[in-house]
Amino acid sequence: MNYVRTGMLMAGLTALFGAVGYLLGGGGGMLMALGFAAVTNLFSYWNSDRMALAAHNAQEVDERSAPELYGMVRDLAARANMPMPRVYLIHEDQPNAFATGRNPQNAAVAATTGILRALTYEELAGVMAHELAHIKNHDTLTMTITATFAGAISSLVTFGMFFGSRDNRPNLIVQILLSILAPMAAALIQMAISRSREYEADKLGGQICGNPVWLADALAKIAAGVQHIPNETAEAKPATAHMFIINPLTGGGMDNLFSTHPDTGNRIAALMEQARAMGVGATASAAGFTTQAGNGPWGSAPRQPGPWG
Repeated sequence: MNYVRTGMLMAGLTALFGAVGYLLGGGGGMLMALGFAAVTNLFSYWNSDRMALAAHNAQEVDERSAPELYGMVRDLAARANMPMPRVYLIHEDQPNAFATGRNPQNAAVAATTGILRALTYEELAGVMAHELAHIKNHDTLTMTITATFAGAISSLVTFGMFFGSRDNRPNLIVQILLSILAPMAAALIQMAISRSREYEADKLGGQICGNPVWLADALAKIAAGVQHIPNETAEAKPATAHMFIINPLTGGGMDNLFSTHPDTGNRIAALMEQARAMGVGATASAAGFTTQAGNGPWGSAPRQPGPWG
């Protein structure tokens, strides 16, 4: 059902883009708008991963520089039957992580140094499994396209208002409404797509790591950490906020139209239900939805038995 919803939302975003072009320049404006969208999305398709990683000063690591993290991702990727992605570290105190790339063959996962300090080995495995799920589901490409569309609509409205010919411009009231409502509508659609994909990635991530409780506990800790530790890079570049496992700007927020992520409590509840269906026991923190951050440093706690190695 979420895939159907995502497809409908993507179609709505495309239609909105064409409609804005039509209102600004008639039939010719609509064709130009769709052409502009095609060019910007083509550019994003090939460069989105490099741009996202560079925006957060991510540094690639390998089996020598980060053996445990790299080995974990390798084992989880093997369990998910998918190619090994590139692995990056972001020197940032806020606990968080994201995935990027146009397809599973050209993908990367990135984790902050803060998340390594805050989570246990098992919890981080749940997070990495979630990010691999995004890659496996091609969510990284979908979210790149929606973000590009949303940004392009704002640019299109500005260009049409200030540089379009007077004969083709709508009246002043329509221009003002377009400048306010079109970018807002695009952002709402982008947020709705992002939320639907997060639930799917949580579910598949729980299957990949073998224990949804690990991811549930991780979400609780990350949400608490984000509330207390600002991410200045993300604040300066809010267009990348939807990529992270927890919104780096707010730490979650309400499960409504204006949130890029589902409510953390709702996500935890869904994971706990999945754990019960899988016959996996719950921990006290996940079952009670507690949000105490920091049982690190990562890797120091005894490892629980797990099917991934």
